[in-house]
Amino acid sequence: MAKKSKSFSSAAPAAKKGAGQPVDIGIAESDRKVIADGLNNLLADTFALYLKTHAFHWNVTGPMFQTLHLMFETQYNELWLATDLIAERIRSLGHEADASLSSFLKRSSIPEADGTPEATDMIRELVKGHEAAARTARSIFPRAEKGSDESTVDLLTQRLQIHEKTAWMLRSLLA
Repeated sequence: MAKKSKSFSSAAPAAKKGAGQPVDIGIAESDRKVIADGLNNLLADTFALYLKTHAFHWNVTGPMFQTLHLMFETQYNELWLATDLIAERIRSLGHEADASLSSFLKRSSIPEADGTPEATDMIRELVKGHEAAARTARSIFPRAEKGSDESTVDLLTQRLQIHEKTAWMLRSLLA
């Protein structure tokens, strides 16, 4: 006779009405909520930086046009894909990903561009944006580590590497 396996479903948090199956991934609901909140801040920063980079791609002019136009395109494509990764991690934690401009504006630490800056000012703004996104990502680490959320730690490590490298490459154009 097969040994009956121990059921862990009673330890899972109760599902919200209409939410489907409760989330029981080994991370406490209180930790998942705090981590998801931090990730929603990172999602807002990523979306704001995506939008700014895309606008700069469209509107850059001057002697560095070709270089910046292509560089910004590579960067905004990467940022667009990152929004999906971040939002899906939030959903994996059992929470909703923010998906409105008003919520992104409230959460983001990256200001909108004031008009259309000159090419070198675009670079400076994007450096600041990538540095801000790196700080936001870094601020989530303690929450994710406390909750033993290795998947989020991995995502944050990847995002940090990209934001720090991109900021460095953009700064190099200003030297």
